[in-house]
Amino acid sequence: MRKLAKLQSMKFARKPFVYGLIASILIVSLAAFYYFTHHRAPNVQKSKELVVITHNAAGTYYVNGIGEYAGLEYDLVQLFLKDLGEDYHVKFIVADKVSDIVPRLQKGEAHIAAANLSITPLRSKLVRFGTPYLNVQQHIAYGIDQNNAPKEINDLIGKHIHVPTGSSYAERLHQLQTKNPTLNFQEVENASTDELLEQVNLGFLNYTVADDHIIAILQNYYPNIGKGMAIGEPEEIAWAFPKNGNGWLYKKSQEFFDRISKDGTLKNLVDRYHGHTERLAQLDVSKFLAQTHSLLPKYIPLFKSAQEITDIDWRLIAAISYQESHWDQFNTSPTNVRGMMMLTEETADELGVTNRLDAKQSISGGARYINTLKHQVPERIPEPDRTWMALAAYNIGLSHLEDARVLATKMGLNPDSWADIKTTLPLLNKAKYYNSAKFGYANGGAPVIFVECIRTYYDILGKYFPVHESIFPTFEFKSSRPHPKKP
Repeated sequence: MRKLAKLQSMKFARKPFVYGLIASILIVSLAAFYYFTHHRAPNVQKSKELVVITHNAAGTYYVNGIGEYAGLEYDLVQLFLKDLGEDYHVKFIVADKVSDIVPRLQKGEAHIAAANLSITPLRSKLVRFGTPYLNVQQHIAYGIDQNNAPKEINDLIGKHIHVPTGSSYAERLHQLQTKNPTLNFQEVENASTDELLEQVNLGFLNYTVADDHIIAILQNYYPNIGKGMAIGEPEEIAWAFPKNGNGWLYKKSQEFFDRISKDGTLKNLVDRYHGHTERLAQLDVSKFLAQTHSLLPKYIPLFKSAQEITDIDWRLIAAISYQESHWDQFNTSPTNVRGMMMLTEETADELGVTNRLDAKQSISGGARYINTLKHQVPERIPEPDRTWMALAAYNIGLSHLEDARVLATKMGLNPDSWADIKTTLPLLNKAKYYNSAKFGYANGGAPVIFVECIRTYYDILGKYFPVHESIFPTFEFKSSRPHPKKP
């Protein structure tokens, strides 16, 4: 009897345990069901919602100086959305860490990872990559003032190298470590490449690793960053898809990249974010940053006033002025071009500028003239290309710009793309081309340098100075100067 009673008591004692186990299984199942239904991206063709996972980084996905989303990946996604159809919309998921992107894509949280991801052996086992659209090379980044530029792998032995956890850089260093066991590096859990490059710039870290195009962008904000030796072979950037993802979407992406590669759209986009980043020497960047503290504050009210008149971003006007005169209101060239915006006497007369050495008159007049040139450039040309062409005309004249556009058409290039025009402008100093040009010889390389430097200065000002909201309507200056017909 006692034995039976004991067995019965044990049987009843198990019941709470069993019930608890069943309850736990139910809770886990419900949690999994909730996660699956609430975090998994819906069928893209049925929902018309494209879910894209990305991360915040320079040139990838970020909020620009005028408070709008920008970045190469962002622009590519927006263009792809148009290919899918007018009724499609996009939802961006911004991952806190690069190392989270592939795992979250594998879980089905997004349809695409558009996050500046390199195609690597490890990642290729986990996800399916689409058409490559950018070639990159990893480099060691170091602090110039530390005078510690590595020339070979052995120079890194015993040094401190920090890279983001789960990055392609960590994967590459692991590969190098198999051949060089004494090579040590540290993966940093909650740090981006941008942040580590900033730490190198400040001298807090010895080395990090980054792709060449990222280093080029960040060097314009942090001039103490040096691009050192390349490590490994070049890589390709592409969108990533789940291995078991939507085959229709994958095929559409291939068709999309094939189209934009052939029609010049991809070339134009890459130029928008990376075409000008290596124009300035780091000494130029250092000097410019110093002048933004010492000299620029004196003229900011005048640049903002010019924006009120023209609706041109004051930071762009300031960038143009720096390229022209280095913010020297008394600057005078041997050809008698003078002032903050280096106006010719003829242009000043047309603009009603009575004293070119008066900073207020010069800045206002120069901004109004840029607006005039911009309105002479065909309206069909999209921004920012239209502005870059207007700036080229500011430097070399609208006539020679039009010659370059005509030449682009003859060469099978896009006359409405700055990426193509900056390749034809320098040809105007070669007899083979200027002999048949309507307006003849021109030093076409000068406006290219002029515009690309301004683009970089403008990027820098956009990072460190806030936007100014215009409160007055745009004023358009009507020039009496004749202009050639547009091709």
